[in-house]
Amino acid sequence: MQTGWRIGSLFGIPLLIDYSWFIILALATREYASTYRLWGPALSWSAGLAIALLLFASVLLHELGHSLAAISQGIKVNSITLFLFGGIASIDSESKTPGQAFQVAIAGPLVSLALFLILGLGSQVFPPTSLLAIITEKVAVINLVLGLFNLIPGLPLDGGQVLKAAIWKITGSRFAGVRWAAKTGQVLGALAVAFGLSLCLLAREYGGLWIALIGSFAIRNASAYSRFTSLQEALLTTKAGDAMSREFRVVDANSTLREFADRYLLEVNPFPFYIAASNGRDLGLVSIDDIRSTERSQWQIQTLHNIVKPLAKITTVSEKASLAEVINTMESGQLPRIIVLSPIGSVVGTIDRGDVVKVLAKHVKPKISIADIKRSKEENSYPQGLQLSAIAKTAQEN
Repeated sequence: MQTGWRIGSLFGIPLLIDYSWFIILALATREYASTYRLWGPALSWSAGLAIALLLFASVLLHELGHSLAAISQGIKVNSITLFLFGGIASIDSESKTPGQAFQVAIAGPLVSLALFLILGLGSQVFPPTSLLAIITEKVAVINLVLGLFNLIPGLPLDGGQVLKAAIWKITGSRFAGVRWAAKTGQVLGALAVAFGLSLCLLAREYGGLWIALIGSFAIRNASAYSRFTSLQEALLTTKAGDAMSREFRVVDANSTLREFADRYLLEVNPFPFYIAASNGRDLGLVSIDDIRSTERSQWQIQTLHNIVKPLAKITTVSEKASLAEVINTMESGQLPRIIVLSPIGSVVGTIDRGDVVKVLAKHVKPKISIADIKRSKEENSYPQGLQLSAIAKTAQEN
């Protein structure tokens, strides 16, 4: 979901500004203005604002580099957002190969380093002591720092994405790449927090608070990458047969509607599914609604054969299907639950959203409580905040 203020678009990509961006814009303007206070108040503040805006223009071009590399691979880019810690491109899915992932990851730093070279050379055009030369040179250095800083090998930085691609290439596992890059990001983030707090407490350098804040941001986002990837992996490796429950009953297809109604419709806790079978073969689904819509005078005459919905005409999944496929199939058809078939085509179980949550509970952090699992089963819904439908979609696309 897009959040923030839309200011336009580039190459069809919406450009957004988060409200936290205005905070860092003000702080950056003040910091740069103080550097040039000898130029006088009006000129120094104008220079400070210009550099701050050019800083974020550089960040925007950096993220645009990632975005265009992704678009060249057929990946949709939802938006580019500028916020407190810089910018982020919201990319719809992962690259298909480690080589392509490397291309997307390295594109941003390459843009920043190219801007450093271009602006560095451009600053030589102006007189050395002129304000234009000083601003151009300053923005060139900013792009150098931006490019090199983002190459630090830990998520969520671009260097972490490069590390992920390298480990993916070596191990053949994208998940292994994310896990290692996320761990590196967490360690580097913790070191940044420790270093920043040390500067603040021991050296009375209060700029260390900013370093500590960036470190905590890195830890939080690296941890989020790790959790998201673990859940994706669980959705792909867990099979329908691991999650299904046997919430159905097999009934004789030769039974009349009256016999079925007398035997099963009066049960205190009726099953959500009834499967009609004949000669040891499952034929299809018996719909309670179809029985109730049939004239009562026909109940003694018609058998379940007359109303059964053949398995070939209803949505089912194989017991070997991944949980990602199960979720995507249920969501695309807006199904409350789905039937699971064995390799020979017989019904072996059913899955609803509560079953999905129960089997995934051990992979989710923070852990899902027993009460939430029970609620998911009763309400046939996913816990609030656990976007399983969106995660399953990206998992299967990748």
